[in-house]
Amino acid sequence: MTLTSRLKEIAHRHGFDVVRIAEASPLVDAARTMHTRLASGHLDGMPWLTHERIDLATSPQKLLEGAKSFISLGISYLGVRERPPAVPGNPRGRIARYAWGRDYHDVLKDLTIQVRDELISACAKPLRARIFVDTSPLAERAVAERAGTGWFGKNTMILTPRVGSFTLLTTILVDVELDPDLPLGKSCGSCTRCITACPTGALVAPGVLNAPTCISFHTIENRGSIPRELRHLFGDWIFGCDDCQEVCPVNRRAVEGRLATLRAYQDDDAFPALHQLLAMDDQQFRVRYRGSAVTRTKRRGLVRNACVALGNLRDEASVGPLLSVVHDPSSDVTVRGHAAWALGRIGGRRARSGLEKASSEAYLHQGRWGKAVAAGSALDPAELEYATELNAALSLATTH
Repeated sequence: MTLTSRLKEIAHRHGFDVVRIAEASPLVDAARTMHTRLASGHLDGMPWLTHERIDLATSPQKLLEGAKSFISLGISYLGVRERPPAVPGNPRGRIARYAWGRDYHDVLKDLTIQVRDELISACAKPLRARIFVDTSPLAERAVAERAGTGWFGKNTMILTPRVGSFTLLTTILVDVELDPDLPLGKSCGSCTRCITACPTGALVAPGVLNAPTCISFHTIENRGSIPRELRHLFGDWIFGCDDCQEVCPVNRRAVEGRLATLRAYQDDDAFPALHQLLAMDDQQFRVRYRGSAVTRTKRRGLVRNACVALGNLRDEASVGPLLSVVHDPSSDVTVRGHAAWALGRIGGRRARSGLEKASSEAYLHQGRWGKAVAAGSALDPAELEYATELNAALSLATTH
């Protein structure tokens, strides 16, 4: 048995659905594309993604001296859990499938380490290896395309035969030559369902994602205010978004993921009760989401996202919980602003009254609130943003 065959047997035994090999030469096409995307503003909001990082991510010799082969590993995270029946007064949000269970970074790293260690034991000569799991500086999707793990879909995902786009990728870069696989040479043809399905129009062209309008970007990476012109398009997504994957024909035949650690074991893992999220403090957030990818957005971000979802669901039972956020002076001012927006979306006498009270409180607190909003400079930026949110929410509430 060759070392390559032995490697694939090891990886499959550890639960990986796809194991492919590629030559570790520079990823020239990927570098060109990523530099173009960065220069065009499609990657704005991710300050760590620089031209220097792109050069590193596409230069395997800079990542591992003497690198010869990429090992591209893919595993399905497709979970199946039906949305619980709607209960009046208990609205729920949605979390993207990949974050239903344990943090996939930890799961994949543990599995990949086991594969690497067995590969080293099986190799007849010393072997050096480096592991990459998503956050590491490597263009892993470009590696996966070269290795034939899948092909680039128009939603920018890697589409893998049998697994579809619900594929988590990890890569091992090694300094030994393995037998390379060929790219699949497939494409999505004339299908544009993912582009049409994107609620915010973030897929601006086939294979081109504009991060500043993407739901996943804002609910996970954006630490500030979500643009008001986008919020009504977010639906009930509070962490990530799967809309462009749900409509993909390739996923109709995708196998369900086998890893138990990535599954949702209760409704709240996939469809959290939003009022409970608003009431959580930092300690409760840490306990509930310990070991989950959801921690990336932090409690502040998750509560902000929950406010947006409540505004879109427009359940009058949410007015009380949202007013509690707006009137809590210890709550983050950006979160309070999003709660105010949600109240404006829901509308009704109680919501308007609460917003008017909040405006009065803000006026008394600042003394010069009205003038400050008009001048646009007398308040600190956070307070000015909140004042603007309150004004916009009051105007919105009068139409509902």
